[in-house]
Amino acid sequence: MTTRHSTTSGVDPAVRAELARLRDSIDNIDAAVVHMLAERFKCTQQVGHLKAAHQLPPADPAREAAQIARLRRLAESAKLDPAFAEKLLNFIIAEVIRHHERIAEDVTPATGTPTE
Repeated sequence: MTTRHSTTSGVDPAVRAELARLRDSIDNIDAAVVHMLAERFKCTQQVGHLKAAHQLPPADPAREAAQIARLRRLAESAKLDPAFAEKLLNFIIAEVIRHHERIAEDVTPATGTPTE
């Protein structure tokens, strides 16, 4: 049985070196994506607190639709499948809304302060 991570010992050293170089780039990009998502969620947490303090709904369908359309355009210009980009953003939006709902549950509406 072969695995996805099978050995490359029989492969030309130049090919192995190029594969390692490309994988290093992928690893760096993955790390950047994780860090960018963390920064995005820091911002959306602040949005959630602002919404909760002012009794605004966790979801904003008009904003979400505009963001999806914007991301689809960006994906097209970047030669990325717009449907994939939309699925990714929908996943992120669902997580953001979940966070906003949780924040709203933890805030006293009259004062906008966290409940004890």
